[in-house]
This record gives sequence, C-alpha cells and structure tokens, in this order.
Amino acid sequence: MSATAPATTGPVLADDVPATMRASVLLRQGEVEMQERPVPTPPPGEVLVRVRSVGVCGSDVHYYKEGRIGDFVVEQPLILGHEVSGVIAGVGEGVDPSRIGERVAVEPQRPCRTCRQCTTGHLNLCPDMKFYATPPIDGTFCDYVTAPAEFAFPIPDAISDHAGALLEPFSVGMWAVGKAGLAPGSRVLIAGAGPIGALTAIAARSYGATEIIVSDPVASRREQILGFGATSAVDPLDPGFDPAALGVDAFIECSGATPALLAGLKALRPGGTAVMVGLGAETMPIPVQEVMNKEIVLTGIFRYVDTWPKVIAAAQAPGVDLDALVTAEFPLEEAEAALTQVPGESSLKTIVVVSR
Repeated sequence: MSATAPATTGPVLADDVPATMRASVLLRQGEVEMQERPVPTPPPGEVLVRVRSVGVCGSDVHYYKEGRIGDFVVEQPLILGHEVSGVIAGVGEGVDPSRIGERVAVEPQRPCRTCRQCTTGHLNLCPDMKFYATPPIDGTFCDYVTAPAEFAFPIPDAISDHAGALLEPFSVGMWAVGKAGLAPGSRVLIAGAGPIGALTAIAARSYGATEIIVSDPVASRREQILGFGATSAVDPLDPGFDPAALGVDAFIECSGATPALLAGLKALRPGGTAVMVGLGAETMPIPVQEVMNKEIVLTGIFRYVDTWPKVIAAAQAPGVDLDALVTAEFPLEEAEAALTQVPGESSLKTIVVVSR
C-alpha cells in the first residue's frame, strides 16, 4: 500500500462476491469431489483473489495418485493447485481498496517472516512455511483464495491469465538459473525438455546465456524445445553423445533421472555448477572424486525467492510466448480429469480454467 493510500478498518469486497464458492477437493488418495464452501474473508494485509487460471503441477498429480510427497501427507481433505492467476475481488484491513479489479499472479508462499531463514533472505526455507496445496494448506482449485497483498503481483495486459499462472513454474526455472550463476555468454546444459526444462531454457536466455543445450530422449520434445529458448537439443541415449566433450559452465537437471544427473556432472567444465531441480530418487550415487577433482559446485533448489518481478519482465521479452506451453485446458468441474489425463509426448502444461 502506498503512503497516500486510504486506510481500511475492515475488509472491503467487490459487490459481486458471493457467499459461497466451488472447490475441487481431494478427499483422499485418488478421489476428488466438487464441494460448495464459504468464500474466505481476507485478513488484515491480505487480498481476496477471484481465481481465473491454475496450472497443473506434477506435485498435484503426485498428491492425487500417491497421497503424499515425502513427509507431506494428505491426511484430510485438500484443495490442490498452486500455479494461479486471477483478479483481486476484495482487500483486508490496511490494503488499498483501489486494488480491487487488478489482475494478478499470486506467489503461493506464506512464510512466517520472523525465523532466521526469513530474516536472512531465505524465506523459501522457512520451517513454518504455508504453501498452497501442500498439506494441510488448501490450494487454488476453487473460485476464491486469499493471499498476502505483497505476494499478489500485478500483471499487464500483455500477460494472459494462463501465462500469469505459469509465472510460478517460470519462477522455478528463474531461481535455478540464478543458482547456476549464469551470466551473459554462459554455456548451459539442461536435462529434460518438459515444461520446467522449457521454462528454464527461457530463463537461461533472459540471463544472457548464449548456448543452451537441452537433452531429452524423446525426439518430438527435442524438436519442440527449440521454440522455447534452446539453441540445440541432444539425445542422451545416442551412442555418439559424449557429455564430457561439452565442457559447459552450468548444468541444470530438470528430469529427476539419475542417469541425466551423472551425465550432466561429466558435461561440466572444471569449476562448473550443477543445480538439481527435478524430483527423482531420494538417494543417488554421486561420483565424489569427479566432483572434488573438478571442484564442481553441486546444489539443489527448493521453490524461490523474489523471482516474480524477474519472470514478469522476462515473460514480456520479444520472442517469449508462455501461452505456447499450454497444451490442454479443463474447467474446474473436470479438475480430476486434468489430474488423470495421460499426457502425450508433446504435452507440456495443462490449465484448469476456473473463470474468464
């Protein structure tokens, strides 16, 4: 809120906000039900967002199929979805009511802001983080959600509702290339030509990387990735492919496949950086001597920090078309079908359309 913004002493809602809303609820592993729930009231410092588009993430599918991801277990009914755009339909106390009607993309994190991680700039590592669609916190497969006002980022007309939802996975790619230390002129290898690989390639280009090599065993994906920032695509299963010959500055692993990680470590020049993004096996064999002898920096990422301004700017750059990643749409009533669809080789992102 600006210094001259009028103070509010209670929540202010748009005239058309109803008392109840639709919600697609994961009752338990493999079972989703449409429910009617009360529309939440925005607390002080927060906004009420009328949801328009929600991207389907692999984590949503995993919670639906497995009922858990590591230590995060679905033990009670849960609304899935965390890649979200919408329109501000109400504000809580202390938030400028002129924001009502503003199109926004919502950062799904809600850190405590007081722990050591938060106060030292590592809010993504907050041990008390509340994150949409991470048990027991409800997500965004519903008509309305609340969010901290400063995490509801205005988006221009040049960014569609669907592209606004994709700013969340784009943030993952942007955070990864930042961790990789990319700079103008960098050479990078990215493993995996799926949606995160594509968004990471776009992010790498925004950082000034001049050679962006993407590996994927699927031919159609290798062809497709050339439209999303990659300068070349290679088949890691090709007997003639020698990762050690690449000598790239950075390697970003987006597939979660152990062979991809091992090949990527070989592809690094001495002193290079490897960043693990894809969620694979809980443990992997690491060539320790190679890491030590080449002084490789090996790290992972967990969400992101302060990426929304970067991805909003990058999404508007010439030649960037986030909407081109959308290969399927489902209405909210068919959210379960969105979670259970069998993706084709060229499938990238699925969007649940909540409203238009």
